[in-house]
Amino acid sequence: MKLHFSAASPFVRKVSAVALHHGIELDRVVTNPHLSPPHLLVDNPLSKVPALVLDNGMSLPDSPVICEYLDSIGTAAKLYPAAGAPRWEALRLAALADGMLTVSVLRRGLSIQPVEEARTAMIERQKIAVARTLAQLEQETLPATLNIGVIGLVCALGYLDFRFGDDDWRARHPALAAFFAAQSENPIFAQTAPQG
Repeated sequence: MKLHFSAASPFVRKVSAVALHHGIELDRVVTNPHLSPPHLLVDNPLSKVPALVLDNGMSLPDSPVICEYLDSIGTAAKLYPAAGAPRWEALRLAALADGMLTVSVLRRGLSIQPVEEARTAMIERQKIAVARTLAQLEQETLPATLNIGVIGLVCALGYLDFRFGDDDWRARHPALAAFFAAQSENPIFAQTAPQG
C-alpha cells in the first residue's frame, strides 16, 4: 500500500501510529499537499494528506477512514471497539481530537502569511479542492442505496447550495445534480435541510 504523506502532518502521524501498532508496512510517498502535485490529485482530489492507495488501486482519503481500514486488516489489538459504549466513547474522543487537529492546522496555515494573503490563499485552495472533488464524483457511479457516504454527500451538496448558492455546481455536474435531486426526495434530507 502507498501512503501520500508529509512528515509535519499530525493526521499522517496518526495513520503512521496505527500502522506501527499493527506492524503494517506502508510505501511512503513524500507529498506537499499545498503544491497540489499531480500524483496526489490522482489519489485525492482534495489535495490533502494522508491518502492511502490500496493494492487494488482504491484510494482512501482522510485519516479517520485510513485508520479504521488499517485497524480492520491489522492483527494487533483492535483500536476501534466493535459496538456499544466503548465504540462511541472511542469515536467521540477521536472526533474531538480530529477537530482540534483541523483547527490547529488551519490556524498554523493562516499564521505563516500576512492575514489577507493567508485568507485569500486558504479560500482559493478550499474552493479548488471542492471543484476537483465534484469533478471526480461526477465520473463515478454513486450508490443507489442509502449509506453514510450518501448521507455525507447529500449534506455536502446541500451545504454548497446553502452557503455558495451563486456557484452553480449543477450546470457543471449533471450526474451529481440528478443524484442530489433523487436523494433529496428522501424525508431525512427534507427534514434536515439548512434553514436561515
